[in-house]
Amino acid sequence: MTGVPASAAGGSGAKPVRGGKLGAAAVNQASLWNIANILTMVRLLLVPGFVLLLFHNGGYDPAWRSFAWAAFAVAMITDLFDGHLARTYNLVTDFGKIADPIADKAIMGAALISLSVLGDLPWWITGVILARELGITLMRFWVIRHAVIPASRGGKLKTLAQGTAAGMYVLVLTGPLATLRFWVMMVAVVLTVVTGLDYVRQAVVLRRRSLAAERAAVGRTAEALQEAAGSPGAGMVSGAAAAGAAGAAADGAGGSGTAVGVAGGANGSGSAVVGGPAGSGSVAAGDAVPVEPVVGARDGAEAER
Repeated sequence: MTGVPASAAGGSGAKPVRGGKLGAAAVNQASLWNIANILTMVRLLLVPGFVLLLFHNGGYDPAWRSFAWAAFAVAMITDLFDGHLARTYNLVTDFGKIADPIADKAIMGAALISLSVLGDLPWWITGVILARELGITLMRFWVIRHAVIPASRGGKLKTLAQGTAAGMYVLVLTGPLATLRFWVMMVAVVLTVVTGLDYVRQAVVLRRRSLAAERAAVGRTAEALQEAAGSPGAGMVSGAAAAGAAGAAADGAGGSGTAVGVAGGANGSGSAVVGGPAGSGSVAAGDAVPVEPVVGARDGAEAER
């Protein structure tokens, strides 16, 4: 039950860097079938095997419960290793993000529920631990698009305490060891509740910060667009272009027209005045007359051709 799910991302075929850990060039090499994901799958497969071994021969056979303890121990060890490998070698995939916490909760939930069914563990302990784990899993998916909350020291201690206590309950213990396992489980319950509340606090804070950052980014974008729209050069019509259009209109009207283009004001509007019958025309860009007359004069000249 590591804080960062063990997983891996689809690859580009980059070769690993020689010596030690994979380099940055190999980050995209990971595929679904990487070592971290394989260990997660093994842990998922161990869940039904553990339950069968625990309940074999009535559920109270010391030998079969020892086999069940071995399966449980292997599952908990793979949990430690797949998380470490995923963080070390950047083996992060969507499958791992979903499967890793499910595998963690599945093996622990199977152990607690089975022990309660057998009468070895009080149901209230099982209920408290499972409610916390389920609630935190749902909250992880709630905040996963905003941020990933790293595993805290308390969370790691909680995982260690839960695994140790559940493993001691799987074994057939008597005398002082039976008393010791009860107090180890009590420590696990306290750590479960405390770390759960701390996780909720971190999740709420991270989500608020993420939403505030998104709103600030949207606000800055809106301000930049407003500044660009209100700048003096926005939408300015080129005087030369207007002059060329007017000249073409005057020439098409039947004379050698002259056009003078003057850049307009801040709103970019322009004006065109076409000359009289002789075909001489001039263009002056300003605010008094819109640009559309230039287009209209040109279209009319073309229609007369």
